[in-house]
Amino acid sequence: NTDMIDFRTSSPDRYRILKDFARENRKNMTEAESVLWNSIRNKGLGVKFLRQHIIGDYIVDFVCQETGLIIEVDGGYHSEPCQKEDDETRTRYLESKGFKVIRFTNEEILFNIESVINKVYNLIK
Repeated sequence: NTDMIDFRTSSPDRYRILKDFARENRKNMTEAESVLWNSIRNKGLGVKFLRQHIIGDYIVDFVCQETGLIIEVDGGYHSEPCQKEDDETRTRYLESKGFKVIRFTNEEILFNIESVINKVYNLIK
């Protein structure tokens, strides 16, 4: 039951709210998220990735629980100072839980997916 997996990595008191956001995010992926998902889904790199998965108070774009790798896809607003600070706080939290976080911009994914996939593959092998 995937709900059990989600619940174990999320904050129990916020799980229901976050679950609804995660479901909505899965329905409305960005173009870059969709391109990346098509390359890593169904064990495309030999391991299982989940998308829009709840960890603590956060919903991560993609996570491989087997390797502890989180992939975040950053749109343009991630370069704004306030968002950069939020991203750093989020990354520190996720790393404190034993995850490795790697970030890619929309442009990296849309215009150089091969390089992105190679970087991800090298981190999981």
